[in-house]
Amino acid sequence: MKLSSQLVIIFLLVSSWVGAQSQSDRYKLPGKGLKQHDFLYAGEWDIRKPTAQSMFLIRGGKVVWQYSVPMRTATGAVQEFDDATLLSNGNIVYACMSGAGVITPEKNIIWQYVCAPGTETHSCQPIGKDSVLMVLNGTVGKVMIFNTATNKLLKELVIPTKGTGSHYQFRHVRMTPGKKTIMVGLLTEKKVVELDWDGKEVWSVNASSAWSAIRLHNGNTLISGDGEGYTREVNPKGETVWEFTRADAPFKVGNTQTANRLANGNTVICSWIAGNNNTAEWAGTVQVFEVTPAKQIVWALSSWENPDLGPATSIQLLDEPGNPDTGEQQR
Repeated sequence: MKLSSQLVIIFLLVSSWVGAQSQSDRYKLPGKGLKQHDFLYAGEWDIRKPTAQSMFLIRGGKVVWQYSVPMRTATGAVQEFDDATLLSNGNIVYACMSGAGVITPEKNIIWQYVCAPGTETHSCQPIGKDSVLMVLNGTVGKVMIFNTATNKLLKELVIPTKGTGSHYQFRHVRMTPGKKTIMVGLLTEKKVVELDWDGKEVWSVNASSAWSAIRLHNGNTLISGDGEGYTREVNPKGETVWEFTRADAPFKVGNTQTANRLANGNTVICSWIAGNNNTAEWAGTVQVFEVTPAKQIVWALSSWENPDLGPATSIQLLDEPGNPDTGEQQR
């Protein structure tokens, strides 16, 4: 056998071995894994588990609470956890596509909104005592504020959009810190808009595939680019002042659905992998990572067994300052 042939065989064997390794095998994950932060974790569309779409509460590196629902309701509506916030009293506010709710640590649902056929909700934000802001996708897209103690609809705003499909309109909608405006990523229009409570556009920036847009305490806006894999901070002029893209990561980044800006200036990004229907390729991928302003990755989480957290859509770090009940945290 010629030397060149031997080298080709060796190369193929090595390539096969490298390809079989997981990301966590090839790249030493920085940080302390599950022990880096205490956190609430939720992710959508875990097609491996049709009977258990789950939220997880992690403390001290261990799952201390878990709540699961089947992917389909009795009427066939899809359930998947898109948004979740742990309140100071231990209750959790969540959105699950077919509805939204508030659940106690004992897993009693004390408030619930059930979406009518042809509508969906992917976002539910606590904004004060017994008050939540949720978005409703449908023929007429809306932002609604409910009193969860009385189930009274306090306020409603129609979102001006060309998108009429109930699924591809909006995702992670948030009230601004001053509570006078709403940040919405318009997926059809490929831009982020800030709306006042009359539905008037007071600010906008072009941003394709904008899954999430949050107004930061510094006045800038942090945008998550979903399928385009970017996390971008823009100033009031619409200029990009910071951005992390797939090219900046030493591992595969999936859909960047939501991001948190931490008090120390770092950004925590959820990398949702379930857009890849080949579930055999999920194991070993990074679900969540924390990056500094200089784009240094200081924490990367990959937990696909013991516990299997599944795809990542939403994370709330419990060691962050700010009152989660009133939307003070930058997430």
